[in-house]
Amino acid sequence: MTLAAFQGETLGYGGATVLRGVTLALERGERLVLLGRSGAGKTTLLNALYDRLTGAGLRVALAPQDHALVPQLSVTKNALMGRLDDHGALRNLWTLLRPPARDRAEVQALLDPLGLAAQADQPVEALSGGQRQRTALARALYRGGEVLIADEPVSAVDETQAAALLDLMRAHFPASVLALHDVELARSFATRLVGIRAGRVVLDAPPEAVSPAQIEALYA
Repeated sequence: MTLAAFQGETLGYGGATVLRGVTLALERGERLVLLGRSGAGKTTLLNALYDRLTGAGLRVALAPQDHALVPQLSVTKNALMGRLDDHGALRNLWTLLRPPARDRAEVQALLDPLGLAAQADQPVEALSGGQRQRTALARALYRGGEVLIADEPVSAVDETQAAALLDLMRAHFPASVLALHDVELARSFATRLVGIRAGRVVLDAPPEAVSPAQIEALYA
């Protein structure tokens, strides 16, 4: 089942073109990882996919590179924000003031494997960069949905933690599109690698079909 597709499209933001001739499809069950130099257009493609997916009525979880957390709120309350659009304003206000026990328990079950159980009631502004990144992932996991869109979701943790977090993402979402900077992690996670260079998608293939030389060319 095709969840989203682009056919020879131009993508950008604020009236500026970033990517040209984009032809790409995301199928249910696929895990796409975007590779390329900083500024190549990975975030632009992630944003375009998010818009296309949500525009089609699909439930999408988002973990942006800047985390988009509320610093003064606790880890638990930031995670609870993943489902704010499921309810009305009064229900959401009550949830953030006095989270129901059932909601707190559901979030706590997600915080444990993320290594955030001890920080559940700490404000995000008191956390390290890696903890904030995992809080953003907790919010995405709590939201759930058909697709996860994540921009460098494991860049602030070590390789062992990163592999464990990617396993959680794989288990929670039927499809996902991630931008990653670690090529080996990308190979282990992806069903397809998508390479971006000079405003174009120049690579789209299963990891086993992509050579080291092709990867090097993306970053040359």
